[in-house]
Amino acid sequence: MWALGWSTVAAEEQGARTARIVGLGAATCRQFTADAAADPQVSRDYLAWAQGFMSGIILSRPPGVDVGLDLNPPTFGLMDQLRFLEDHCARNDAVDFSTAVEALYRRLRLEGRT
Repeated sequence: MWALGWSTVAAEEQGARTARIVGLGAATCRQFTADAAADPQVSRDYLAWAQGFMSGIILSRPPGVDVGLDLNPPTFGLMDQLRFLEDHCARNDAVDFSTAVEALYRRLRLEGRT
């Protein structure tokens, strides 16, 4: 009985931490690809959303984690990041664009810190 109660509390806490993504990031990768094909300039809007979303990720990290992470490193600039998102979405068209951005964030962590 205790284990069942703990599982319920853990599930409720996990659900409470789930946020609803809004804006361009709420689109699927399929939609991102279609939007970019229809108007290549819209890719800049998606990339701007991605940069803001990743900035939010950094701000939400615990102290000492991802300190100095550069979201626009010289070794992996914005055009490379956009290509990463395009490639990721081409391979995973059913996922949300925000999921692709999280993959980009993990990729940027590999670039090192400033």
